[in-house]
Amino acid sequence: MPRRRNNFLTRQLDDDPISSVANLFDVAMVFAVALMVALVTRFNIAELFTEEDFTMVKNPGKDNMEIITKKGEEITRYTSNSDAKAEGKKGKRVGVAYELENGEIIYVPE
Repeated sequence: MPRRRNNFLTRQLDDDPISSVANLFDVAMVFAVALMVALVTRFNIAELFTEEDFTMVKNPGKDNMEIITKKGEEITRYTSNSDAKAEGKKGKRVGVAYELENGEIIYVPE
Protein backbone atom coordinates (compact mmCIF):
# COMPACT_ATOMS: atom_id res chain seq x y z
CA MET A 1 0.00 0.00 0.00
CA PRO A 2 1.51 3.34 -1.02
CA ARG A 3 2.25 5.75 1.76
CA ARG A 4 0.39 9.00 1.72
CA ARG A 5 2.49 12.07 2.08
CA ASN A 6 1.40 14.83 4.35
CA ASN A 7 0.62 17.74 2.04
CA PHE A 8 0.38 20.21 4.89
CA LEU A 9 4.00 21.33 4.62
CA THR A 10 4.37 21.00 0.88
CA ARG A 11 1.16 22.55 -0.43
CA GLN A 12 1.21 26.00 -2.00
CA LEU A 13 -0.44 28.84 -0.12
CA ASP A 14 -2.93 31.14 -1.81
CA ASP A 15 -1.02 34.15 -3.12
CA ASP A 16 -4.08 36.39 -3.43
CA PRO A 17 -3.47 39.53 -1.29
CA ILE A 18 -7.13 40.58 -1.48
CA SER A 19 -8.27 37.59 0.56
CA SER A 20 -6.76 39.02 3.75
CA VAL A 21 -8.34 42.45 3.08
CA ALA A 22 -11.79 40.86 2.96
CA ASN A 23 -11.23 39.34 6.38
CA LEU A 24 -10.08 42.70 7.77
CA PHE A 25 -13.23 44.34 6.39
CA ASP A 26 -15.40 41.77 8.19
CA VAL A 27 -13.58 42.37 11.46
CA ALA A 28 -13.92 46.15 11.08
CA MET A 29 -17.67 45.88 10.45
CA VAL A 30 -18.18 43.73 13.55
CA PHE A 31 -16.14 46.21 15.61
CA ALA A 32 -18.15 49.18 14.29
CA VAL A 33 -21.49 47.56 15.12
CA ALA A 34 -20.26 46.62 18.60
CA LEU A 35 -19.06 50.19 19.17
CA MET A 36 -22.43 51.65 18.14
CA VAL A 37 -24.31 49.28 20.43
CA ALA A 38 -21.97 50.14 23.31
CA LEU A 39 -22.46 53.88 22.78
CA VAL A 40 -26.24 53.59 22.64
CA THR A 41 -26.35 51.60 25.86
CA ARG A 42 -23.75 53.76 27.65
CA PHE A 43 -25.41 57.11 26.96
CA ASN A 44 -29.00 55.81 27.19
CA ILE A 45 -29.98 57.28 23.84
CA ALA A 46 -32.10 54.38 22.66
CA GLU A 47 -35.09 56.77 22.83
CA LEU A 48 -33.78 58.55 19.73
CA PHE A 49 -34.56 55.46 17.66
CA THR A 50 -38.16 55.04 18.84
CA GLU A 51 -41.32 56.70 17.52
CA GLU A 52 -42.24 58.26 20.88
CA ASP A 53 -41.83 61.97 21.65
CA PHE A 54 -39.57 62.75 24.61
CA THR A 55 -37.60 65.43 26.44
CA MET A 56 -34.18 64.75 27.98
CA VAL A 57 -32.20 67.07 30.28
CA LYS A 58 -28.42 66.61 30.39
CA ASN A 59 -26.43 68.09 33.31
CA PRO A 60 -29.45 69.64 35.08
CA GLY A 61 -28.71 72.81 37.05
CA LYS A 62 -25.18 73.24 35.72
CA ASP A 63 -23.72 75.83 33.35
CA ASN A 64 -23.49 73.31 30.49
CA MET A 65 -27.09 72.07 30.85
CA GLU A 66 -28.79 70.88 27.64
CA ILE A 67 -32.43 70.12 26.89
CA ILE A 68 -33.03 67.69 24.04
CA THR A 69 -36.57 67.29 22.72
CA LYS A 70 -37.91 64.98 20.04
CA LYS A 71 -41.26 65.62 18.39
CA GLY A 72 -41.97 63.31 15.50
CA GLU A 73 -38.86 63.27 13.29
CA GLU A 74 -37.51 66.62 14.54
CA ILE A 75 -34.86 66.66 17.28
CA THR A 76 -34.14 70.03 18.90
CA ARG A 77 -31.27 70.79 21.27
CA TYR A 78 -31.30 73.78 23.60
CA THR A 79 -28.28 74.79 25.66
CA SER A 80 -28.60 76.85 28.81
CA ASN A 81 -28.10 80.56 28.20
CA SER A 82 -25.70 80.06 25.28
CA ASP A 83 -28.47 80.87 22.73
CA ALA A 84 -29.54 83.98 24.61
CA LYS A 85 -25.96 85.21 25.10
CA ALA A 86 -25.13 84.70 21.44
CA GLU A 87 -28.13 86.77 20.30
CA GLY A 88 -27.76 89.44 23.00
CA LYS A 89 -31.08 88.55 24.64
CA LYS A 90 -31.68 88.89 28.35
CA GLY A 91 -34.14 86.99 30.45
CA LYS A 92 -35.51 86.92 33.95
CA ARG A 93 -36.60 84.27 36.37
CA VAL A 94 -40.35 83.77 36.25
CA GLY A 95 -40.92 81.03 38.81
CA VAL A 96 -39.85 77.82 40.45
CA ALA A 97 -40.86 74.23 39.74
CA TYR A 98 -41.02 71.60 42.49
CA GLU A 99 -41.27 67.83 42.05
CA LEU A 100 -43.33 66.05 44.69
CA GLU A 101 -42.64 62.56 46.03
CA ASN A 102 -45.34 61.08 43.79
CA GLY A 103 -43.64 62.52 40.67
CA GLU A 104 -46.06 65.40 40.14
CA ILE A 105 -44.42 68.72 39.22
CA ILE A 106 -45.82 71.99 40.55
CA TYR A 107 -44.91 75.36 39.01
CA VAL A 108 -45.00 78.40 41.32
CA PRO A 109 -44.82 81.75 39.49
CA GLU A 110 -42.97 84.56 41.24
